[in-house]
Amino acid sequence: MDGERLSDLIERHDITFMQATPVTRRLLLESGWSGRSSMQCVSTGEALPSDIAGQLIPRTRRVWNMYGPTETTIWSTGTLVTDASQPISIGRPIANTRCYILDARGEPQPIGVIGELCIGGDGVARGYVNQPDLTREKFVPDPYSAVAGACMYRTGDMARYRADGNIE
Repeated sequence: MDGERLSDLIERHDITFMQATPVTRRLLLESGWSGRSSMQCVSTGEALPSDIAGQLIPRTRRVWNMYGPTETTIWSTGTLVTDASQPISIGRPIANTRCYILDARGEPQPIGVIGELCIGGDGVARGYVNQPDLTREKFVPDPYSAVAGACMYRTGDMARYRADGNIE
């Protein structure tokens, strides 16, 4: 909750990797933090605003934007952010992860068309403890997987594939 204290801890302990939400990054930047050229910043937990990315890029070694709900082991997609003047995507699926953008019938959407982001692959949880109805609603069979019995998680988030293959 104290940007100056956080800045001091980063310098005192020679921190070179920091995963945090954009709110925490804003707190740090508003404290007057000048940056650390050896630090890799991983932004998670909420959308990364362009203004924060634009301030972090010249102050750090790298800025990563990662996306993923807890139900899919937190990181499901990611991208290296190098230009904050462009819309910041959530990137592409990480290893052993598949992302689908589906319409209301569960059919894949073409590039540029918005649909629900669904995630399949090794990181998908088995469901919710003691919540079978919610598990059936959110963890559904993955008809696009070659693995027998595979399921995908319906995030409820709306997304679209961009022409460059990244998800927005």
